[in-house]
This record gives sequence, C-alpha cells and structure tokens, in this order.
Amino acid sequence: MVSTVRSLGLFGLSGNEICAECYIATGLMAFEVVGLPDVAVREARDRVRASIKSCGFNFPLGRVIVNLAPADLKKSGTLYDLPIFLGILSAQGAIPPLSGEDAFIGELSLAGDLREVPGILPMALAAPKFGIKRLFVPAANAPEATLAGTCEVFGVKNVVELVAALNGGEPLFPQTPWVPERSKKELPDFSDVRGQDNAKRALEIAAAGAHNVLLIGPPGSGKSMLARRLPSILPELNRTEQLEVTQIHSVMGLTGHNEPLMTSRPFRSPHHTLSAPALTGGGTIPRPGEISLAHHGVLFLDEFPEFSRSALETLRQPLEDGFVTISRVAGTLSFPSRFMLVCAMNPCPCGWYSDPSGRCKCTASNLASYRARISGPLLDRIDLRVEVPSLTYEEISSRSRGEPSSAIYGRVARAREIQNRRFEGTGYTTNASVPMPLLRDLIDLDDKANALLNSAYRRMGMTARSYDRVLRVSRTIADLSGSDPVCSEHVAEAIQYRALEVTA
Repeated sequence: MVSTVRSLGLFGLSGNEICAECYIATGLMAFEVVGLPDVAVREARDRVRASIKSCGFNFPLGRVIVNLAPADLKKSGTLYDLPIFLGILSAQGAIPPLSGEDAFIGELSLAGDLREVPGILPMALAAPKFGIKRLFVPAANAPEATLAGTCEVFGVKNVVELVAALNGGEPLFPQTPWVPERSKKELPDFSDVRGQDNAKRALEIAAAGAHNVLLIGPPGSGKSMLARRLPSILPELNRTEQLEVTQIHSVMGLTGHNEPLMTSRPFRSPHHTLSAPALTGGGTIPRPGEISLAHHGVLFLDEFPEFSRSALETLRQPLEDGFVTISRVAGTLSFPSRFMLVCAMNPCPCGWYSDPSGRCKCTASNLASYRARISGPLLDRIDLRVEVPSLTYEEISSRSRGEPSSAIYGRVARAREIQNRRFEGTGYTTNASVPMPLLRDLIDLDDKANALLNSAYRRMGMTARSYDRVLRVSRTIADLSGSDPVCSEHVAEAIQYRALEVTA
C-alpha cells in the first residue's frame, strides 16, 4: 500500500512542497529513504522507528520505502521526521488517509515528542501557493508560523496527541496568532560617549540616510563604543521589514519560541577571521551569510584592514545592489543584503600614526602595505569617513553626560519620515538605497552649491560613484535640517566626510 503525506521544505529563503510517499511491501525487513536525502534525513529512519515503537504503535514487518518527492531536489534537515512517521502509519491503516490540504513538519525525539526546526516562517509563507490550508508544526514553532497569516497553524507537542486527533479523538485547536510585546531591551546609549562630537554627527547622518561609514582613529578612542550605540538611534522596523529579517534568521535557526519575530534591527559584528563564504553565504545548499543576517540593520567590521582581502572584496556587489547572488552546483540563489556597513580601523599597524606623543614607529612601507589592504573600489562605496581622535584628559574625566540617544533618535526619525513620504510608492525608503536617476530629480543645486561640488570633484579626483555618494549624503543632511532644497552648506558638510585620506 502507498500513502502520501504533504510537507514543506526550504531552498534558500523559499519554501517548496515536499511529499513523503510511503510504500510497504512483504519481504525482508528494510527501511529506506530515497529522494536525494542528506545524512540528517537518512538518520530519520532510526528516529522514526524508535518513535513508532516507544509510542505503542506497530512498525511494519517488511520492506518500507519512503520517497521524498520531487526526487531530484536535495533534502536536508530533520523536518521530514513527522511526515515519514505519519506516512508509515497511514500505509498500515493505523490512521485514515490525510487531507491534501494538510502539511506536516517536525523533528521527532525517540520518545515521540516534536522538536522545533529552523525555517518555519518562510515555509508557512509559501503554504498557500501549494494549496495548503492547515499546517501542523512542533508546538515551539507554532508562534512563528502564525506570523505568516496564510493558513491555520496547529502546534503539536507529541505524536500521540496528533494520532489521536487524526483518528477522531480529542481535537487539536489552531494556534492563536502571536502578537509581539513592546521590546524592553536596553540598548547602549550615546550619552555614555565623552567628546567625539564629529563622529556622533557622522553616525547621525548615517542613521538618517542608511549610509555606510568608516571610523578611523587610534586604539581606545571610542570607535567600537560609537558603532555599538548606532542601533539606539535607528528607526524601528516596519512590518514588512520585520518579516524579511525574521525569515533570514529563521532559516539560520536564530529565532526562538519566546520571541519568534525580529522587531529590532540586526547588529552583526563578525570576527575578522571569518571567510568569504561566511560573509556572503554559501554551502552545498546555499545559506545566508553575515551580510544577509544584517539585512535592514548594521554590519560592523571592527579592525577593518585585518579582514582577508577576498572577504572584503565580496562586499562590493551587495553594497551596490542590496542583494548577493550565490551560485553552487545545487543551484543559484539570491539573498537580500540591504545593510549599513560600519567599519573601524587604526590609522596604521601600531595604531598611533600622527599621534602627538610621537610613539608611532611604522615605516612608510608598513603604512602603505597596511592601507593597501582596503581597495579603492571598496573605499569608494563608503559614504562617510570620519576621524576619531584620542580624547583629552578633560574630556575623559568630565562628569557631564553627552546628548542621549533619544534626542538623536528623534531627529533621525523625522528625517526618515521625510524620505518615506518622498519615495512613497517606489519601493525605496532611504536616500542610500534609491536609484540615482530618481534621486537626482529631487536635488536641485543652486549655483553656489554646484560650484562647490565642481571644485571638490576636480580637486579630490572624485569618481562618478563619489559624486553620487556626495549627493546622497547632502540630501540626507538637508533632510536632517528640515530643508527642502539642498544648499551649499549641506554639500560642504558631505564633502568633508570624503576628504579624509585613507589609502597611502
């Protein structure tokens, strides 16, 4: 007898339909899973067999073949345990044939309990496309699945209660849609930062327009401290952005049943030893990397020149396009990667170049080699370059607190609201992400501003991209000041953030 149980799977960030077809025949005892399963899927045989026996059901005395269709698509993970389990029971007649509108997902323990699996949200979002109206998932995954709002979700604690419900016993009830509570998480505050007013201003501009920024200064000047306070002034994610971010983190197993929805902007700070695939994504079956985990948030690269050249160069296309394309034998996938790049670096290998103490002993060749680790094309994509000097004794010993994040957040939120109204209906929300042809229609430079930009373009040897970035930052500075036209003072401030020399 053959039975079919519908399920869902993942390929990148997209859910796809998987059917567990179970065939039981007489002959020598065997249990095979086919359909390009990976090791985790093949090991389902032992988990399912133990679960069936430990829950009091009969395991067939014959040959059991389970085909995960479509058979030419690679299957990975433990989420097919439950459909395989139900397929065997259905083929024996222990449960009635299952509805074609039901799908089942879950990992089994040896005692028959269901454990949560990653990637529930993108699978739930894809369910209507395949005509699925009811989704049975582990109880720990049920709150996340309800976020999709696409079908009825049933949280299952163990297979005993599920089999009883399928046989007409005590029914399972749909999961109540999960509603997030207001986040109580305290973020580091800019009021803790002493001095560094120029760097704070640059980060405010970066937050307002979602611009990339590079902080350059000696050790202990507060570069990392400043960067880690950036999330406290970023606007909250809207509902669409929350779902996009949550899907990525769900696939990587970074969501939990207590807080299944990502309501805060991501802040990713990987170590400088990470590889290029870890940064952009990869694997036999491609998975998101750090730049996708930072989608709609911040990617902070501390000790910027210490990252491998191959890893840094992979940032160039995502910084322009807002997505990264990964090609492997299994297929080609694109992952979203619209993030703010925040980098921090020392001015030289020892960190004390141009310090008044004169303690820097780096030679010209050391300095040139150190700065050459950052390519010109990558540096050209960074909108603001800011010097973070050492603090004076008076600044570090001062008991007065700086401007709080709440005050900066208010200005940033107002600037973002201006941009939201400006780009309404275009699919873009910030000056950094909007296509340049559209942005140019909204920037009308007066003669004084145009002459200033013309002079800077020639004197600084700007590229077309540099010109583009200066205009974007100028537009953001004007938004922060509440000005509709972009004036010469806005352009002048934008130019000064590109004037800092980084390459030797």
